[in-house]
Amino acid sequence: MSPAENASASVPSASEYILDNFEATDRIAMLVLNREFGETIQRITSAQKASSPEFQAWLRYKNANGSDIYIGMNPLRQDASTRTKEDIESIRHVYLDLDHGGPEALKSVESSSAVPKPNYILTSSPGKFQIAWKVEGMTLDEAEGLLHAMAREFGGDPAATDATRVLRLPGFANKKYGADFYVEARRESTDTYHLRDFKLRIDSQDSPGHTYYRCPKPQSSTRANLSQSEYDWAFAKRALARGEEPEEVIRQIAQHRASDKSDPEDYARRTVTKAQAELTGKRQESEPPGEHEIGERNA
Repeated sequence: MSPAENASASVPSASEYILDNFEATDRIAMLVLNREFGETIQRITSAQKASSPEFQAWLRYKNANGSDIYIGMNPLRQDASTRTKEDIESIRHVYLDLDHGGPEALKSVESSSAVPKPNYILTSSPGKFQIAWKVEGMTLDEAEGLLHAMAREFGGDPAATDATRVLRLPGFANKKYGADFYVEARRESTDTYHLRDFKLRIDSQDSPGHTYYRCPKPQSSTRANLSQSEYDWAFAKRALARGEEPEEVIRQIAQHRASDKSDPEDYARRTVTKAQAELTGKRQESEPPGEHEIGERNA
């Protein structure tokens, strides 16, 4: 293969990226988010269909009309209709979102002996990167512990530390800023990794920095099926109780839910306000509010 052909092969199209990261029959979540119109569309479909010319044409149409395009990085159960932790079939990827530090932050990851060579490096906007590793044999708890450890080690976005996170799909324009920026993925490795390949300390509980988002394990079966909004509410209540500033808690929740809420700041502010009311005795209910009380459901 010539150098030009090799370079081309290392920059996959959106369809190639999907089929390289998933089996054709895997059910995956595709998220289409239009911030201007407050439109959030989630499609859960097979990787084969998501990579098809027809589906890709629909994504291109939505992207051209102002929508950002995202993909869930872990496959969902065959009967899943939502993208929650309970819906995850298996852990296929761990990832790191580098919002700060530019190329220097990326270089620190690439040169580190604590993590193996990434499978993909996505340039999501100028100076911002998303890094993905293919993995197998990890439980959800192990994966999320590793996500937290990598974010802490490399200064990654603490909001991108849950297994249901969506990342940008390469080949589509980032619509978050004034000018379009086309996301590009660069293939770095074809290996599949295991937990032992990551040489990082993994905390069993929240770090002293209170990294978002690590919920305690449910204490009973009645608490096992909390919605994402209930987890957000519980996080806000814990953070406020330990003395964190409300505005900082709002920022963390808004950042965490930026990909699946049309107005994440408003959602976060209402969630924190309800948590504050509970802590100050203004709220009488002993259970977290339902999804409809906090805000919109995941699309």
